[in-house]
Amino acid sequence: MKDGKPWVGDQVRDEATGRKAIVTDVREGSVYILRPVAGGGAFWEAEDPGRLTVTEPSGGGF
Repeated sequence: MKDGKPWVGDQVRDEATGRKAIVTDVREGSVYILRPVAGGGAFWEAEDPGRLTVTEPSGGGF
């Protein structure tokens, strides 16, 4: 987490889609790019970044 918000490497639940994901990129501080936690699949952009809930921080302290 960074400044109380999800950040790159954090595992999140995307409440807008009901999917678990890993944050892979944050563009311009507000566009979150996500990938599935397991099983592969396409990356997606969070529809509503305010509805991302961190389920496991990256532990990187970035």
